[in-house]
Amino acid sequence: MSLPQEKVTVPLVRAMKAQGRRIAMVTAYDYPTGRLVDEAGADIALVGDSLAMVVLGHETTLPVTVEEMLHHTRAVRRGVKRALLVADMPFGSYQGSVPEAVANAARFLKEAGADAVKVEGGRRVVEAVRQMVEHGIPVRHIDADGSVVDHEAVMRRLTGGQQCLFGMVLTSRKRYRVRESRLE
Repeated sequence: MSLPQEKVTVPLVRAMKAQGRRIAMVTAYDYPTGRLVDEAGADIALVGDSLAMVVLGHETTLPVTVEEMLHHTRAVRRGVKRALLVADMPFGSYQGSVPEAVANAARFLKEAGADAVKVEGGRRVVEAVRQMVEHGIPVRHIDADGSVVDHEAVMRRLTGGQQCLFGMVLTSRKRYRVRESRLE
């Protein structure tokens, strides 16, 4: 399989998915692993909140802060030139007020150079995700049961056809089922 040489973008990932191509996502926590992601030809680099345990030595992911995630996302951004950079928003950064969630998500794009953010949770975070998308922030939303929520149809309707959100199955250790999320 020949890898695209151009910068991987959300529309390119959507096209790859539509063509049935495998999408490789690799977790990176720093500049050297960011470079390796690109050298290996991965499509997506994820700065995961798992860095709390893997890099910072915590027992769980809960203690990692927005500031720590921003720091590591900036480092990975310096190494990643081609792959789409997705930053995992840490617990507590999007579960509070919707304006706070949008502001935190915007920081990952503006201050750290992320191309998109990833959030986890069920119905309680749907409004925050909707507002992020309305503010032009690409979001990957994983539901509480581990399934990737596909907001595409809902968001196209809400945004007049604009496709700035991607909820999709990505090739990784887990296989996720895709289902449509309904805003009620």
